[in-house]
Amino acid sequence: MSSKKDVQGESSSSPASHSRNSSTASARHSAYAPTHPSQLREVYVPSEGSASPDETMHRRPFEGDEPNAESSSGPNRDLEFSIDGIVPASDHASAHSEHSDDDIAPPHPSGILETDAEHSAHARLLNHQNWDAASGCGSENCNHGTLSPRPWIHRSYGSFASDHGFGGRHSGSVASGAAENADETHALLGDTVTDGILGGGNGTKKMSTTRYLATLHGIKNQRLMYLAYYIPIINWAGQYKWRYLKGDFIAALTMASFYIPMALSYASNLGHLPPINGLYSFAINPLIYGILGSCPQMIVGPEAAGSLLTGEVVRENIKKGTAGDDDGMRQAEIAGIVTCMAGAFIFLAGTFRLGFLDNVLSRPFLRGFISAIGVVIFVDQLIPEMGLARLAADQVAHGSCLDKVIFLFRNIGNAHGLTCAVSFGAFAIIMFFRELKMRLQPRYPSVAYVPDRFVVVVMSAIFTWQFGWEERGLAVLGDVRSSGKLFAVHFPVDTSHLKYAGDAVNTALIIALLGFFESSVAAKSLGSGSNDGVQMQLSANRELIALGTANMTGGLFMALPAFGGYGRSKVNASTGGTTPMSSIFLSLITILCTCFMLPYFYFLPKGVLCSMVSVVAYSLVEEAPHDIKFFWRIKGWSEMSLMFGIFLATVFWDLKRGIAVGIGLSVLRLIRHSTRPRIQILGRVPGTTDNFVNAELDSENIEFIEGCLIVKIPEPLTFANTGDLKNRLKRLEYHGTGAAHPALPRVRRQEHNQNIIFDVHGVTSLDGAGAQVLYEIVESYTKRDVKVFFCRVPGRQSNVWGLFEASGIVEICGGEGHFVKSVEAALRMTELERMPDEFASSAGSSRMEPRDIS
Repeated sequence: MSSKKDVQGESSSSPASHSRNSSTASARHSAYAPTHPSQLREVYVPSEGSASPDETMHRRPFEGDEPNAESSSGPNRDLEFSIDGIVPASDHASAHSEHSDDDIAPPHPSGILETDAEHSAHARLLNHQNWDAASGCGSENCNHGTLSPRPWIHRSYGSFASDHGFGGRHSGSVASGAAENADETHALLGDTVTDGILGGGNGTKKMSTTRYLATLHGIKNQRLMYLAYYIPIINWAGQYKWRYLKGDFIAALTMASFYIPMALSYASNLGHLPPINGLYSFAINPLIYGILGSCPQMIVGPEAAGSLLTGEVVRENIKKGTAGDDDGMRQAEIAGIVTCMAGAFIFLAGTFRLGFLDNVLSRPFLRGFISAIGVVIFVDQLIPEMGLARLAADQVAHGSCLDKVIFLFRNIGNAHGLTCAVSFGAFAIIMFFRELKMRLQPRYPSVAYVPDRFVVVVMSAIFTWQFGWEERGLAVLGDVRSSGKLFAVHFPVDTSHLKYAGDAVNTALIIALLGFFESSVAAKSLGSGSNDGVQMQLSANRELIALGTANMTGGLFMALPAFGGYGRSKVNASTGGTTPMSSIFLSLITILCTCFMLPYFYFLPKGVLCSMVSVVAYSLVEEAPHDIKFFWRIKGWSEMSLMFGIFLATVFWDLKRGIAVGIGLSVLRLIRHSTRPRIQILGRVPGTTDNFVNAELDSENIEFIEGCLIVKIPEPLTFANTGDLKNRLKRLEYHGTGAAHPALPRVRRQEHNQNIIFDVHGVTSLDGAGAQVLYEIVESYTKRDVKVFFCRVPGRQSNVWGLFEASGIVEICGGEGHFVKSVEAALRMTELERMPDEFASSAGSSRMEPRDIS
C-alpha cells in the first residue's frame, strides 16, 4: 500500500498496488485471497462535497468531478494522510504484495477509498492517536457522534494515564505544562474554584467538566447550583412542604424532652461545667447543622464520650491549679477551647477532602475504647448516685477508674439511702421502659412518642419539692446560672488561653475523630432522607464542614463538643422528623428553655440525672459481647487482643493512655501489614496449559515446571513493602515456600531456578524505591545466569512501564522480548531460550511474539 495518495489517484506506485489480489503476493496472503473482494474492509474517508459511501461502492460518478484538478488547500481540499494526521499502512507493508486494478473501483476524486494490504494496516489507521485531532474532535464545530461537539478542555473523564479515554488529552489541546498545573489545582479545590464561585471567574478560557455539562443541559445559574450544594438549606428549603411541619415539630419536641435533661447531666457530671453549657450545645449546634448538614434526619448534640474527654481536660487543669473547683467561668472557657479545636480539626479535614478518615479507626479499636468509656462513665456516676460525691472529692476525684471502684467497695456503708433509692429507682424505670419500647415499637411505632425520661425527670422534681427531699440530704441541681450573660460570646483564641492549649490539642483531636466516626455511622445508616421527605445528596466532606462549623461556633459560646448521634437520630426519624427543620426546631425549643425555664430545674435530683447517664453508659457497653463472640468464632485473636488491650489500659490507667495504647497498636498492625510483601509461588493445574494457582494452597494437586520458578506479585510495590522482598524471594528459591523458617537448610537445588518468571498483573503502581529494589533483584539473577521474564505488565502509558524502562529493568532482562502476555507465553520463551543455536532460527517462525505493551 502506498504511504500517501491524493484525490487524483496519484501515488508513489501505480494504481495496481491497491488491489487485494496479486499475482506476486506472498504465499501467506494469496493462498486465501478471494477472487472478488467484498470491499467490507475498505476504509472510506470522505471530504467536503464528496459522494456518499453507497454511491462510491456502486461506482456511480459524482457530477462535477474533475479527476485532473489538483487542490491542496481551500475549503474543498481533499483529506491528505500526512497533513490531516491519518497514517495508512506503511510502505513496508505494501511492499510485500502488488495489486491489480481489475477488481476494485478507482478512488473517487472527492474522497479517499483506501484498501489495506493487511489487517494491521486497518488497526493502525483506526487506533492512531491523532485521529481525533485530525477529524476536528475537540473543536466546537466537530460533529462526529452522540457526544459531539466536545469542549476544548485538557482534563480527562478517565484516568490520567489514559490518553485515549473519553475527554482525554490529544494533540492540539492545552499545553501539557499548563494542563498539569491546572489538574493539580483542580484536584485540591475542585470545579468550584475552576468555575469561578471562589474567584476563578468566568473569564477563564478553560472550561471544567461540570461547567461544560451544565451548559450543555441548559443550567443557566451555575453559581446557584454550587451554592445549593455547599449550603444545603438552599436546596431543601425549595423542596419543603407544609405537611412536613407537623412531623418535624413533634420530633423536635420529643427529642427536647429526652435530651435537654441529658445535656444538663453531661455538663455537670461528665464535663465538670455549669449545667447551662450543656444546653448551649443543643441550642447552637443543631441550628448550624440544619443549615449546612447533608443528612436531613441526623441530630447533633453532646455525647457521653466527648463530654467525658472534655471533663478530663478540665480536671487536669484543676489538678494543676490553672482553674479552681468553683471557677465555673474558667472551666467553661477550657471547654470552649476544646470544642473550638475539635471543630477546627474537623473543618480543615473537610476543606482538604479527608472524608475517608472515618475508615482510619478499626472496629476493634472503637469497640474497645467505647466500651471502656462506658465502664468509666458507669463507675463515675455510681459515686453521686450513692451520695458519696463529697467524700470522693477529697480522695479519688482525680483518680483512675480502678481507684474509684476500690473507693466504692470501701465506703459502701456510707452510702445515702434516699439518694440510692431515687437514683437506682430512676435507673430501673428508664431501663424498663427502654426495653419495653424496643420490643413494642416494631408492632406499635407510636410508642416512640412516649417521653418516658421526661416523665421521670418531671416526677422526680415534683416529688422532691412536694416531700422536701432536699432537706433530707438529697442533692438537687439548684440554681442553673450562666457564666455571665446568656449566650455570651467568648473568643477562645487568646494569648491568655495558651496555657490550656497544650492539654487540649491531643484531646480535641481524639474527640474530633470519635465524633466524626459516630456521625458517619449515623449518616450512612440514615442515608439521604426518607422517601417522603426532602432529598439531599450525602457527602462525607460536607459533613465535616458542617460539623466543624457547628463546633467552632459552639466553642464561642463555651458549649460542649456536639456530633451526630445514631440513637438520637433514630428517635428523630421514628417520631416523624423528615427534614433538617427538626434540628432547627430543636434549637429553638432549647433556646426558649434556656431563656425562660431554668428556674424550674431547681428541684431536679442530681441522682436522676446520673441515672440517665448510666443508661447511656450501659448502651455503650452492651454491644461489646456481640463483637467478642464474633471475633472468637472467626479466631480473630489479633482483633481481640487490640480490643482488650485498649479496654484494660483505659479502665486501669486513664483515658489518654488508653488512647495512646490503642493508636500505637493500630499503627503497628498497619505497618506490619503494609510492609510485608505477599508474594506467591505458582504451580500449574494438571491437564491445563494456562491455569496457574498459588502452590502453597494446594501443593499436592499442582505440578511444578522443571527449571522454572513462577512468582506472583499481587500488589503495588512501594518503599514500604519492597524492603523485605529480597529475603522473601530467597526463601522461595531455597525452600519453595515463604512459610518455611529461615533456619531450614536449602531443599531446592539451583537448577530448579534457571528461569524466574514474575507475574506482575497486580503491580498497578510502582514508586522509585520499589523500582530500585526490583532492579537489584533482577541484576543479581542475571549475574548468576538466571533468565528473568515478566508477564502481564501494565501498558506503555502506565507509570509502571515507564519506571521499568527508566530504571534499566527492561534492558538488563534482555529487552522487551522478555515481557510477554501470560505465564504460558513466558514458559514457551524459556523453552526457546534453552534450544541450541542451530535450532533457534528454525524455531523463530513459531516463536510467540513478545507482548505489545502499547
